[in-house]
Amino acid sequence: MASCFGDTEVAWAEAPDPGGVDLCATLSLPGGAARKVVVQVKTSGQPRSVREGCFQLQNHLESQADAYGVVLAPYITPASAEICRHAGFGYVDLAGNCRLSAGAMYIERRGRPNPFIRKAQLYNLYKPVASRVLRVLLHNPPRPWSLKELAKEASVSLGHAHNVKQALLDREWIAAQTKTISLTKPEAVLAEWAGRYNFRGNEVFEYYCSEEAPAIEQALAQIADGPEFKIAMTGFSAAARMAPVVKHQRVTAYASGNMQEIARKLNLKKVTSGANVMLLKPYDDGVFYGLQRVSGLPIVSPVQAYLDLKGYRGRGEEAADELLEKVLRPLWQKQ
Repeated sequence: MASCFGDTEVAWAEAPDPGGVDLCATLSLPGGAARKVVVQVKTSGQPRSVREGCFQLQNHLESQADAYGVVLAPYITPASAEICRHAGFGYVDLAGNCRLSAGAMYIERRGRPNPFIRKAQLYNLYKPVASRVLRVLLHNPPRPWSLKELAKEASVSLGHAHNVKQALLDREWIAAQTKTISLTKPEAVLAEWAGRYNFRGNEVFEYYCSEEAPAIEQALAQIADGPEFKIAMTGFSAAARMAPVVKHQRVTAYASGNMQEIARKLNLKKVTSGANVMLLKPYDDGVFYGLQRVSGLPIVSPVQAYLDLKGYRGRGEEAADELLEKVLRPLWQKQ
């Protein structure tokens, strides 16, 4: 079987190479040169699987120094592409991305999206129950956790904790010891989570109040001291207490309990435009993990505040980046 990449013809072998790789081919390069290629096929293009493929190629090529190794997977992630490049191997995926560098041949194509991913897989790591585990890890890197400890702290089952562990291992974002795991790349976790996150996954209630933002926040804090409601400032209201960079006039807070009663107590008027108070009924109680008190106000964790700000219009991204730089990175480095 033969195929072409521009002026380069590829003749594929019909049977796997006997050395343990999955495919072998001969490249007919411009000028009459030829190059043998051996291909390791992986069912996943996540870093852990691709690194394993590179290791298998290295072992095979010890006896074939003239051959060129290539990893083939349904979709090679950008991180996996870097692993191949640093190992000196090429890669090809079924989305159309590739990098082949052998002698006179250099072919590279990047940026093709993954057409094979299922939505269930894409969002699995960031579903409410799974994200509880991420919150615990992001608040405590690089502390080692047993799965039992992690599940208890996150209030999830051992099965959920195990599934999150496997997803993070595939991405090479955690270190796994015999009985424990620890988060090694918190910023990568948070960045991917933020790309999937939308604060409007919460139920949103918008109001207008004639009072200024600080007075409204203090009134919410007084309500939070009672047994009926659980309240925590988020968004700009939280950032103003942790890493102020933007002067805010709009109050944003999570609130569990009877919203009508909260509105009555604070004299809030429900509106469809011009709101200066936004109350969020949380999609999951995990948003309250890491709740803290700052100047007497209940504040969500910097992780939750970052998520709520990152995709928010009106300088939200700027405030989120300030939180990352001034609060989260120092927290992760200190530990």
